[in-house]
Amino acid sequence: MSTQPGTTRSAYTPEPLPAWLADEDSLRDEGVLFGLSEARPDGKVAQIRAFFARQTAPFDEMVDESTERIGELNLFIEQRENRITTLRDQINELLAREPRPNNLIRTVVSLVLSLGVCVCNFYLIDETLRPLFPNRLIAVGVFLAGMFNLFSRTSFLYEDGPQLSVRRILAETGLPLAASVFVLVQALQSQSTGQAIALFSFVFFLFLLAGNLFLSNLVALQTALANIDANRQSIQTKAQRLPGWQAEIDRLNQEVDTLRIQKWPLVTALNHTQAQITQLNTRRDELVNLFVSEFELARSLRDRLSEQQRNSMLNYE
Repeated sequence: MSTQPGTTRSAYTPEPLPAWLADEDSLRDEGVLFGLSEARPDGKVAQIRAFFARQTAPFDEMVDESTERIGELNLFIEQRENRITTLRDQINELLAREPRPNNLIRTVVSLVLSLGVCVCNFYLIDETLRPLFPNRLIAVGVFLAGMFNLFSRTSFLYEDGPQLSVRRILAETGLPLAASVFVLVQALQSQSTGQAIALFSFVFFLFLLAGNLFLSNLVALQTALANIDANRQSIQTKAQRLPGWQAEIDRLNQEVDTLRIQKWPLVTALNHTQAQITQLNTRRDELVNLFVSEFELARSLRDRLSEQQRNSMLNYE
């Protein structure tokens, strides 16, 4: 026999039935003889079942082999389909990535403007202090002292939530206020009181706001550059991976189609073999039922007949 399911074995020809089993009349006679005698029907029924078991054995083996091979092909198909699903999910995830906003131009302009405000504030302080303190380093020191809040991580002016403490207010406004008062005192020496107070107010709020604005723009610039780099990497990833993933999906689809082409003849042969097994089992059950029914009918009549009648019928048979 061939080892390929659905080829040579599907042409297997069962051995012919014995005469007493092939002819239903002969089987009826067998049933009657067993029924009239003292014999039990179990042995004859076992013979019928054993004969058909020999006939279905090759087909059962073919079913096992075909089922195993179909199971292997189904496993291969499932593995490739799972990989296809994974690749498609990765492709969809990559395509769904939206470019991160960067606002680079706005951030750069804001940074330049905030830097310009800080520089102008320095020159304003320098011009105010120069008549009394010609050394520019003093103006630099006052400016840096006023910009001390530049080094704070956050500012209460830009936050909502927790209650403010006196310590925090003093920590963030102490040096800017002291530097502004120092500028005010020096401005009173050369300017009118109104001009000096206006200068004080202007410099004080520039210290409070411009420094944190400058830092915020630096952070925004860093974020914008990071987003630009992430967008560039995303574009490179799409260009590098999408063609390879799509090519792998196409290859896997071709393999799945090839496996299915190999599978369907096996499925057809398996269905045909199972139909042959069902046909043989149905014929077996019909013959067993025929024998048993004749046996039971004869057994029910045996007790009504005399011994002479039974012997005469047995001898006749």
